[in-house]
Amino acid sequence: MGEKTFFASLTRIADLEKVPYRIQALDRDEWETGDYVLGTIDREPVAGAMLELPSGRLLAPQVGDQVVGALGFRFATLGITGDWQAVEADMRMEMMTAAGLIGRARSRHVNYPSPLSLTYRGHLNRGGRKLTMSAFVPQCPMRDFDMPTVLLVGSSMSAGKTTSARVIIRTLKEMGLAVIGAKFTGAGRYRDIQSMEDAGADRIYDFVDAGLPSTVHPEGDFRARMQHLLCRISEEGGDVLVAEAGASPLEPYNGAAAIEILSPHVRAMVLCASDPYSVVGVQNAFGKPPDLVAGIAASTDAGVALIERLAQIPALNLVDSSHRKELRQFLLDRLE
Repeated sequence: MGEKTFFASLTRIADLEKVPYRIQALDRDEWETGDYVLGTIDREPVAGAMLELPSGRLLAPQVGDQVVGALGFRFATLGITGDWQAVEADMRMEMMTAAGLIGRARSRHVNYPSPLSLTYRGHLNRGGRKLTMSAFVPQCPMRDFDMPTVLLVGSSMSAGKTTSARVIIRTLKEMGLAVIGAKFTGAGRYRDIQSMEDAGADRIYDFVDAGLPSTVHPEGDFRARMQHLLCRISEEGGDVLVAEAGASPLEPYNGAAAIEILSPHVRAMVLCASDPYSVVGVQNAFGKPPDLVAGIAASTDAGVALIERLAQIPALNLVDSSHRKELRQFLLDRLE
């Protein structure tokens, strides 16, 4: 029929653009998280509604274009909440992230643009079996993870975690270390870990590499997939892991589980906060103080002073290059 088919970046672990597949509509009781599905854009996209391709490039799709993404869940405080279980009999779906996380929106933040609207056409299928993200996850022989880790956590989304990770990675590379960058929780966007690569990370990983479209997921299976991810990171043989564990541990992205698993290896915990007062709340939620506060809350001298007054924790504006010497010394002290 001549429709143009685009593959969202959640397909980057698969071979869908190289190996043929068929489309088969499945009954709802056969749907599962991580299933690759195809939908047709059925409404004019609003300005700013973009599709992230497997390369990380952004594309502005049009009505009639077909998109391949993965079924999943999202529960973003400043974005969209929704999931595939909310899809109704009309089979209308939405792209809850530009990366192709597909479901039906239940709520949307007032400042978040309307998502791309899709009509379900079917599941991708080969040999009578539906194609899933998990099917494209390679085996990894079990091995112990023992890599010094700099852990970044946040008070919320958009608190400055990814920006802080870039600065930390660049500083570690200037120190002559082999750096692995990884994001363990969230809703899959390739750009987040690509920015780690841009900063100099030798290899990058995220939960998509373990077969998850987002980490709003049953905790038991999340823990198993995280162990798989750590196995693959161990194979790289880096000197240090810079790990982002997403937003607050109080949110349903398994942040608390990720932090617990990484804790034995964490040499430095950096909290990226959206405002100085949130530092105290997240500190109480973690049950332990971070080693450093960064992010939006530490953007000004006033913010830094208030953080140190409220929480008695050092804070640093990592974006300001004049503080790079202090950051380098902090990392040296923690990693020695």
